[in-house]
This record gives sequence, structure tokens and C-alpha cells, in this order.
Amino acid sequence: MPFNATCLACKGDAIANLQEDLAAEQKARATYEKLIDLCRDNPDVIEPLRFLRAREVVHFQRFGEALRGVQDKLAEKKFYMNDMSYNHMSNQKNNNGCGCN
Repeated sequence: MPFNATCLACKGDAIANLQEDLAAEQKARATYEKLIDLCRDNPDVIEPLRFLRAREVVHFQRFGEALRGVQDKLAEKKFYMNDMSYNHMSNQKNNNGCGCN
């Protein structure tokens, strides 16, 4: 199996992984921008670099959409806590042992 450096960045946390993906896309875009600046006099080199830069922008947008989707999904989750002190207080208020009003 070939070495894959991206596996080292995986944290098991979708938000952390997507933020790292966003950062990688921005770094790649910046690299292409620098290369374009260095090759201003060579249109045969600039065109492929512009294509690659545009591809990084699209990837950044897609990762951003995915991040918003994950954040929205996490925000809509219902969380329930089993707090024994709360249940105990409810039982004391009602004095019926069921915690009902």
C-alpha cells in the first residue's frame, strides 16, 4: 500500500477534517497564484496554472458547503442528559416518585 500523507491528518472529527481540507485548498490556491506571478511571460504555463487555481477555488467552495452541512446537522441533533440530581429534585417537588407534574 503506498504511503498516503492525508491519512495522518484524519482526526475522526468531521469538522476538524473539513477545516483541514479547506486550509489545504487555500494553500494550494496561494501556491498557484505565486507560480502564475513568476511565469507572467509564459502563457503556455499560465493557462494550466489558472485552471488548477480555479479547481482549488471550486474544491474550497465544496468543502465549505460540506462543513456547513455537517454543522447544520450537528446543530439539529437532540441531546438528552440523564442528570440524577434533576430527577431527584423533580421527585421531591411532586412527592409522587414518578417525576411527573
